Amino acid sequence: MAKQGRLAAILLAGGYSSRMQRFKPLLPFGGATVIERAIGTFHGAGILDLAVVVGHRGDELEPLLDRLHVRCVRNPDFDSGMYSSIAAGVRSLPAGVQACFVLPADTPAIRSHTVALVARAYRRTGASVVYPVFQGQRGHPPLVSSRLFSVIAAADGAGGLRGVLAGHEGEAREVVVLDEGVLMDLDTPADYSRACQVCGDRTVPTPAECDAILAEMKVSDGMRRRCMLVAEVARRLAERLNEAGLRLDVALVRAAGAVHDVAKGRPDHARAGYSTLRRLGFPRVAAVVASHTDIGLGDDVALNETAIVYLADKLVQGDRMITLDGRFAAALERFGDDAVARFAIMKRRRDALAIAGAVERVLGAGVLSIP
Repeated sequence: MAKQGRLAAILLAGGYSSRMQRFKPLLPFGGATVIERAIGTFHGAGILDLAVVVGHRGDELEPLLDRLHVRCVRNPDFDSGMYSSIAAGVRSLPAGVQACFVLPADTPAIRSHTVALVARAYRRTGASVVYPVFQGQRGHPPLVSSRLFSVIAAADGAGGLRGVLAGHEGEAREVVVLDEGVLMDLDTPADYSRACQVCGDRTVPTPAECDAILAEMKVSDGMRRRCMLVAEVARRLAERLNEAGLRLDVALVRAAGAVHDVAKGRPDHARAGYSTLRRLGFPRVAAVVASHTDIGLGDDVALNETAIVYLADKLVQGDRMITLDGRFAAALERFGDDAVARFAIMKRRRDALAIAGAVERVLGAGVLSIP
């Protein structure tokens, strides 16, 4: 186990962005710039000792870094490639840093939760390097122990950082993360477009991350197919309602539908799912999942994300869609002799019918007829 020590991060922003043909660090991303999002990721994880290594168009970055109180390191040798910026960043680290994250600044979709998990794994193991792993692939950012700083600074960089770290594979550890962002960089315009579309809001898991969550929680194949159908029904409802003038968060609806039964089989599985998703770093999704079995409706039905996922869940049985009458008739046949269960079923039926009625009034179509 490593002693509790100071962790730092080096962000590499010295390249030419030649394949992108636009200066990547200052591209807009998720309400900020790419470099601001990368910095915010570390700040959100409590990593405050940051250095951004600049080269090409560094004069444009320095004023922004000054405003953010982030240390700027100029790399006069940026022409020779990314490794020169890594070495410059490592040489600039102040005494007392125990380990350092290394992140290309064009990898802005990583979550603070992921950085915190990697830091925790380092402190638990004391490894020379810790890698985040998503669906079996190592990604960014590795956390490198100070034991390797002199090795990195002295290397010629012929094989890049990966080549240097490969010589210490026996001292490396991996930590599984539910974060597709560790594998997403912005090399090309197509990469940038996809990252903005899929990963602009990191409070909501991507489709691949939803799959990974269900796999991590050992949800059965049959239940996973049901979850995907609920997600699709919820997405279609939300998109049609938005076309009619509502402003639903479609990504949130889809994600909550995909993982709503993540704790199925456990007592009070909606509340258990809420706790699981909070622990995994998705509080917004957790809040929707908490109400997918029972929802507290007021006198007026609010067509929000929670209501849409609640309704979609009731419109799916197994791997097929079903009418609300069919869904609740089957439940009453199975549990109707239990007065408490019957009361709960009837309440859920009333709530589902109320939401469906509100949807149909907006769209002028029955919920099962929505394409």
